Amino acid sequence: MNFDHSLFLALNFDGGPLLDRAMLTVSGTAVWLPLYALILWLVGRRYGWRNLLVFIVLMTAALALSDMVSGIFKHNGLLGGLLPDFEPRWRPMFTPELEGLPITPDSLYAIRQSGVPGDWAVHVPVEAVSGRYGTVSAHAATIVALAVLSIAAIRRRWFAYLMIGCTVLICYSRIYLAKHFPMDLFWGTLLGLLLGWGAYRIFRWLAARIAPGQSFR
Repeated sequence: MNFDHSLFLALNFDGGPLLDRAMLTVSGTAVWLPLYALILWLVGRRYGWRNLLVFIVLMTAALALSDMVSGIFKHNGLLGGLLPDFEPRWRPMFTPELEGLPITPDSLYAIRQSGVPGDWAVHVPVEAVSGRYGTVSAHAATIVALAVLSIAAIRRRWFAYLMIGCTVLICYSRIYLAKHFPMDLFWGTLLGLLLGWGAYRIFRWLAARIAPGQSFR
């Protein structure tokens, strides 16, 4: 068992039905809609409605690219066929080594899907059993891209703390739900950093031309 597996097992645990539900909610989309609205309101107030439209386009592009590029390594999505010879990495919940079982990931996948109870080493809420592959984490890539873009554009310390906290919470929820190993999140974070910073540089360049004299401090 490697370090990534050991770190995952140290972070994944059974927190009971209440924490299961909380982490499933955190890992979803609807609960974060107020955060998206806050970001757009802050950007619009600082840069005006024209630059807000530019920001929305670039934010959408960064999030879409984060998801699509992550899908390359899992053979899904629009770009899923770009690396046909790449061997995807199974999610922790479908990794037999973590359970000490001499079976294939496909067999463990079938067991998890059927909901067979047992004394499992990996805690997996029933509602979280889905997908197959974990690298690269699209959740990490998208939330980090959003965090980098919005923090750089809004430039408020309290907002930076808020986004960092939300990012850490979302990333941890993926470990709790046995969706990703820590390294899956690491690679997703790197991807999000690149795309988020690239989107911000384009936004800054365009905003300076739409509203000359606009301050970025």
